[in-house]
Amino acid sequence: MLTMTNDTVNLLRECNAGIKMGILSIDEMLGSIRSEALRERVKKSREVHCKLGAEAAKLLEELEHETKEPPAMAKIMSWMKTNVKLTGDAPDRTVADLLTDGCNMGVKTLYRYLNQYPDADEKSKFLVRQITAEEEALAKYLRDYL
Repeated sequence: MLTMTNDTVNLLRECNAGIKMGILSIDEMLGSIRSEALRERVKKSREVHCKLGAEAAKLLEELEHETKEPPAMAKIMSWMKTNVKLTGDAPDRTVADLLTDGCNMGVKTLYRYLNQYPDADEKSKFLVRQITAEEEALAKYLRDYL
């Protein structure tokens, strides 16, 4: 059973918004990836993010709260940065660079939220740890493409 606290709701909403942002970024880059191995790993990460995002949304629904969308300005800035950088040579290196930055930002932000919302339910905190584990694993995989 999920324990309803403001910290739990806030943590889940931030997780959900961050995951949505990550999926949007991945979607922007998938078509530019040349390496089949890299494309498959990024697709796998997208699937994991979708699963974890659905879990966050389900937990919020149980608490009778809505999900949160990423800020519009963040989506626009991400789209612009991605599309400008992908116009150059070495798209796999560029994708690896952009995704590594995104993974690092995601991990940093999620740990900040864990500290900001210490009274969040353990189930929600476990979800954050699952997300950070995926982000860290993807960033490690991407090192060979940088």
